[in-house]
Formats: sequence, C-alpha cells, structure tokens
Amino acid sequence: MREGVCSVIDYSTVLNKKVQAIKPSGIRRFFDIANEMENVISLSIGEPDFTTPWHVREEGIHSLEDGKTWYSPNRGFMELRREIARWLKRHYHVDYNDKDEILVTVGGSEAIDLCLRSLICPGDEVLIPEPSFVCYVPLTEMAGGVPVVLETKAEDCFRVTPEALRAKITPKTKLLILPYPNNPTGAVMRREHLQAIAEVVRENNLMVLSDEIYSALTYGDTNHVTFSAIDGMRERTIVVNGFSKAFAMTGWRLGYAVGPADIIKAMTKLHQYGIMSAPTTAQYAAIEALKNGDEDIVYMREQYDMRRRLVVDGFNSMGLTCFEPEGAFYVFPCIKKTGLCSEEFCEKLLYEEHVAVVPGTAFGDCGEGFVRVSYSYSIKHITEALSRIEHFIKRFEP
Repeated sequence: MREGVCSVIDYSTVLNKKVQAIKPSGIRRFFDIANEMENVISLSIGEPDFTTPWHVREEGIHSLEDGKTWYSPNRGFMELRREIARWLKRHYHVDYNDKDEILVTVGGSEAIDLCLRSLICPGDEVLIPEPSFVCYVPLTEMAGGVPVVLETKAEDCFRVTPEALRAKITPKTKLLILPYPNNPTGAVMRREHLQAIAEVVRENNLMVLSDEIYSALTYGDTNHVTFSAIDGMRERTIVVNGFSKAFAMTGWRLGYAVGPADIIKAMTKLHQYGIMSAPTTAQYAAIEALKNGDEDIVYMREQYDMRRRLVVDGFNSMGLTCFEPEGAFYVFPCIKKTGLCSEEFCEKLLYEEHVAVVPGTAFGDCGEGFVRVSYSYSIKHITEALSRIEHFIKRFEP
C-alpha cells in the first residue's frame, strides 16, 4: 500500500476465521529476536549443524547437470519409493508396496497435513500428546477436527501411558498422533510401551498417525521400533518420516508417508491438487542418501549422542533437573527452581546473557516450567551457551 493511502478493506472480515485464530509458532519468535541481536548463541532451532553429505549433494548436482528438471509423478519417482521401502525394511523390518503405499511429500509436515485432512471429518477428535511439535493442533483445527490434549509427564519419561490414553477417549475419537522420538522432550516409546498403546488402539478402533521423523536418531542399545511393526497396527497406521533430520537435508524439503493403500490414495489426491510433486532435484539426492547414507547417519548420531551427554550433565550440574532424552536432539530441563515462568526465563536469558532457547509452553500448556534446548550445534557453541546459562542461573540462588 502506498504511503498516505488508507485501505478501505477491513481484512479481518475477509480472512478465514480459523487461520486468524491460529497462534504464531513460539519457536520462531525467539529465533527471530535472536537474529536481530549481536553475539547471540542460539540453541533454539532443531536443525542439524552438519552439511548434507557430499555424495548426496553431488547426486543432486548431477541431476541438474543432466537436465533432470522435470516434474516427477505425483507420488514421487518410483526409484525413490522403492528405496524408501527397502530402507524401512532394512532398518525397521516392515514391508510397504512401492506402487501404492508410499507418498513422497514436501517435508514431513506436508505429510502430516495430508493425513489429517484425509482422515478427519468435522467434529472428529484427535488425541495429541503434549509437549509436542507445534503443528499438530493447528493442522487438526484446519482439518475441522477437535484437538484433545493428552498431557505427558516427566515421571512417565514423557511417554503416553495406556491409562492416560483410555481416560481421553470418547465416541468421537478417531485418531491418535504418536510423535516419537519426541520433539521437544527427546522421549522415546520402546516396543513394550507401543504394545500397550496398541492394545488400547485396537479396543477402541482408532487410527494412528506416527510421526517418526527422528527415528534414526535413537540412542542406546535398542533400535527404534516403528508403530506399524506392532501386531495388528499396520492397517491402522500412517507413518510419517523424511530426510531433514537423519540426513541433514532440512533445506531440501523432502518427506514421505507410508500406510494403507486407500489412505495413501486419498492423501495423494490432496497432494496432487495442492503441490503436484515434491522437488525433483531433492528426490534424486534422496535416492542416493537411502542407498549409501547409512554410515552418515551413524556418524551424525554418534556426534549427537556425545553432545546429548554433555548437555544433560551440564544442566544437572547447575541444579536444573534434566530428563535424559533417548532420541532426537533436544533436552527439556526443568527451570522451576528459578521462580520464573518459561517465557520469562527465555526472555531474560536472551536479553541478559544472549542465549536463545525456547519456552516449554511453545509445545503446549503442560510445557510450563520447562525450556527446550537443541544440541544440534557444535561442542564449542554448546559449551559457551552452558557457561552463560550457568552464570544466569546463579542469580536466582538463595
């Protein structure tokens, strides 16, 4: 609008009411403030500090040099879908048909959106464990569903329990979202925990959206278990995964969903009209990642594991109780001893010590009293941030 010219339109009357009601992401708020300040150490964004492995980048470059700049099929290139099926079989021992049970999407977030819009009818209830990633509630609301928050607790290692799940189920419940390994807590659900949840799912005829974007970043001697591998859950489960976290490919914007053919078909319709196809160059790079990138995952996971131990020990030594995460690349320390709420803690830490972390309330009201700290940064970066945080914490000691 030109300077001095007043609009005659009240845009609040023409904008979609659901969109107007959506709150901006609490993650990005602190990131944006930090970006405008000097000498800030940010532990706020969940993005690998590794560059996409060279052999993966090289394959993308070669595809451009070879002139492979055309549209792909709506579901993604067959070769990529075949490699996704092989990768899932190799790592998680599940079988999916590359012809009609796999859809390649623009990041995992698109897959979540497509799944919700394909399954949810107006008034359907969606069970959403919290604390959890910020997209589930607004996307459920945009699909016409009713978000029902399922609070997880530190004493339960931030896992969904069958007792808590049963207490929230009503005749209107259609879908359970399982976001494990979890952002922001780093919690994981092991096989025995998933089996207990599967029993409740079966009893109540629920569908499940299992967001497993951090599956490759599971620590310890026990590997990740995909929910669809649990007996009787394959036909009830849509698994979402992608390349951003495991292969350090955030900017390539590539994810996928696997599930029953009828559901993937419905999701493909929405993808077809809204997106058409995922980026061609990214798909060629992803084929190479799946074929030859297992060692890259192992290396990055080992580095994250070392940082994980450093950060957990650092917070505990400060007196900030820190649940030990078993997956992803976040810790979720309790900051209640400072007497500050999560927002106050993050604001003061940012302005006084120039360290950016995210308030736990960005991931749901039950995140109050916690903050999310990402350790997807260098050891030097993390060590300096921990030093500044410890200096900050000492101001609140009696």
